[in-house]
Parts: sequence; structure tokens; C-alpha cells
Amino acid sequence: MLSRTSLIGDRKFYSSVFNITLPIIIQSTISNFVGLLDNIMVGRCGTDSMNGVSIFSQLFFVFTLCVWGSSCGAGIFTAQYYGAGDHKGVRDTFRIKIYLAALATVLGAVILALGGDFFLLKFIHETDAIGDPSATLAYAKSYMNIMIVGMIPTALGMVYAGTLRDIGETSVPMKAGFAAVFVNLTLNYVLIFGHFGLPAMGVEGAAIATVISRFVELSIEIIWTHTHKERCRFIEGAFSSFKVPLPLVKKIVLKGIPLAANETLWSLGLTMLNQSFSLRGLAVVAAINIANTIANLFNVFLFAIGESISILAGQLLGAGKDEEAKLTANRMILLSAAVSAVIGGVLILFRNIFPAFYNTEREVMDYAANFIMQTGIFLPVLAVVHGCYFTLRSGGKTFITFLFDSVFIWVFIVPVAFALTRYTAMGIIMVYLVVKSLDLVKCAIGIVLIRKGVWVNKIVSD
Repeated sequence: MLSRTSLIGDRKFYSSVFNITLPIIIQSTISNFVGLLDNIMVGRCGTDSMNGVSIFSQLFFVFTLCVWGSSCGAGIFTAQYYGAGDHKGVRDTFRIKIYLAALATVLGAVILALGGDFFLLKFIHETDAIGDPSATLAYAKSYMNIMIVGMIPTALGMVYAGTLRDIGETSVPMKAGFAAVFVNLTLNYVLIFGHFGLPAMGVEGAAIATVISRFVELSIEIIWTHTHKERCRFIEGAFSSFKVPLPLVKKIVLKGIPLAANETLWSLGLTMLNQSFSLRGLAVVAAINIANTIANLFNVFLFAIGESISILAGQLLGAGKDEEAKLTANRMILLSAAVSAVIGGVLILFRNIFPAFYNTEREVMDYAANFIMQTGIFLPVLAVVHGCYFTLRSGGKTFITFLFDSVFIWVFIVPVAFALTRYTAMGIIMVYLVVKSLDLVKCAIGIVLIRKGVWVNKIVSD
């Protein structure tokens, strides 16, 4: 049993956590801050344009998590291979990630090109006087048609950035993110509003800026990786052959299918959740968009610490240091909860200020402020949930993570939201609160699983 003092690390522990986590936090903060500014800039064009971009972004979110989930199985092996000093194993997992990302990109592009309108219309309902459904759909389609191109650099960039993080090179994706931010913000200013002689392109300008910035980010990651082979030994000969050991493919597929299914179903679950909320009108759609954008800016800490758990615990498990891996995971989950409690307080305190930056209706602002407050209240709970998820994943317990994450959202959260929004007259504020409260159950389950140590597992050979 862990004592209270054992959960508090020494200076060396927090130094190692800081070195891994800080670059991830900086990159994610920058990326989400750009998303916030992007959202505000589009929002200055009106509620309809903001809703159009928001609706398609939920579909694109499903794609990005599909790519991430499909490569996560290989990523577990990458961290453990690196911890064991096996650079050939890291190279093989890198190749497999490229195959999986390419497959996800082709499937995603085909689905959006052929069925995009069908999915977009599921979020647009004429239930109140705020927003024009036809204009919202037109903006969403314009944004989507350009962003389909952005699927290519997004997927390949996730492969490079993910592999670099798995081997501890977290500063490189951060620097690439800095460059992408500068490009995105500059082009947003020029293309959305029309400057330097160019026409104001609105949501299409925002899409073009985003796609170009993704290509810039990818280019930097590729160039750095291939010019620093002494630090990225996996890249030596990585493209001289695309052969991978079939036994490893089998292992990764067995571990990766639950993860890929989990990320896909989890993102679809969130999309279905927002679709249920959208039944309360476009004002709610706009408010959810504002609240989620603000929350994402502050959630970077718990996500970064969670990803660091996966990296550090995975490397320790690969090196055969089980007890140190358990202690590290527990300490980092506690750290994530403590940091998130402070951040949650900031969200609650400034809940009315954030929505004021948007050019939207008073009703939308009031809804958004309430959603932000609830997010702040439950942020420490969410931190523990994410910490448990990444801990389970580090040991390759992908089926358990599948049950813990996506099965939970589809068995509990989605049905509750579906029923409350369709079969009751309960107000959206109370519906949102009930849905948020379900994370308390998930949190309790995660703590039990971590304390039992079911995740402690070495999946690579010495």
C-alpha cells in the first residue's frame, strides 16, 4: 500500500517529469491558443460561420483520434523498445505507424467526400431564433472541402511527432508547433478578414491557413528527424525498406485494435453527445463550441501529464522496473489532479470573461459561461480519469482501456444524454451537469484498476 509520502516525489523525479511534460504543455498550449484565436476570428464573422466551422471540426476530431488511436498500439511498443535500447524495434513500429496513418487518411477522406453532408446535417436543427441553418451548412461545407487536404499532413505529422515523443524528444514537436502557430495566425489575419490586397475569405481563409500551417509543422519534424540520426537512430534505413516483422505486426494489431476502436468509438461518442446537445438549438451548439475551445486551452496540462505517464511508465516497464513504474504513475496522477484543481478554479473565476470575446448573442454567452463553470468544477476528476487511462495504456492493457474509455461513454454517457434531450423537458444546463457527473463513476473505476496493478506488464523482449 502506498503511503502519502511515497506519492510525493523528490527533486529528481519532478525534474524528469518537467523535462518530458513541459514541451508537450507548451506545444499543446500554443496549438490550442491558436485554435482559440482561430475560433474567435471566425466568430467575429458571425454565429453561423462559427457554428459551421465548429460542426465540421467535430467530424475532423473523429478523424484525428482515429489516426492517433490506430498508431497508439505501435506507440506502446515504441516506448518500451526505446526503454530496452532496441532501435530496430523502434524503426519497425515507426513503419507500421505510417501504414496505419495512410489507411486512416484514405478512409477518412473518402467518407467525408461522399457522406460529409449527411453527417453535417445531423447537427443542424431549427429549434430557436438564433442562427440560420442553411447558412451554417454552407459554411461547414466550404470549410470541409478545404480541410480534407489537411488530413495528409495531420496524419503524417502525428506519426513523426508521436514517435519523437515516445523516444523522449518532446521539444522538437514543440518547436514545430511554434512555427505552425506563427504561420496560422499570420495567414488567418490575412485570409479571413482580407488584408494586403487579398479578399476577405472568411471560413475558407481559416481552412487554407490551417492546412498550410500543418504542412509547415510536418516539414520541420521531418527535416529535424532526418538530420539528427544520432538522436533518432530509428530513422536510419527507415525508408530503405517497408518490410516489418510479421510477429510484431500481429502483436501490434492485437494490442492496437482495441486502442484504435477505443479512440474511434470514444470520439464518435463525444460527437453523438454533442449531437444530442444540438437538439436544444444552434445557441447551444455555439455555446458548447465556445466552452470546449476554452476548456481545451486549459486541458493541456492534464493531457500532457497523461501522455508523460505513458512515456515514462512505458519506458520503465520496458526496462523491467515495475515498482518504479507504479510509483511514477501514482505520483503523476496525483500531480495532474492537483494542477487541474488550480486550473479549474481559474476557469470558474473567469467564466464570464471568455465568452465576451465572441461576437454572438447574450443567450449564447450565458450558456457558455455556465458550461465553462461546470468544466472547471469537474476538471480534477477528468485529470484522474485521463491519468488512469494513460497508465493502463502504458502496460499494453488495451482491452481494459477499451472497456474503461469507449465502452463507458457508449453504455452510460451517450444513452443518458440521448434520453434526457429527447424524452424529457430538462433544461440544457441540468442535462450538461448530469452528463458531467458521470465522470465520477469512471474516476472511481480507474482508481480501483490502478491500485490493483492490472496494467503492470512488459510487452517487448529483452
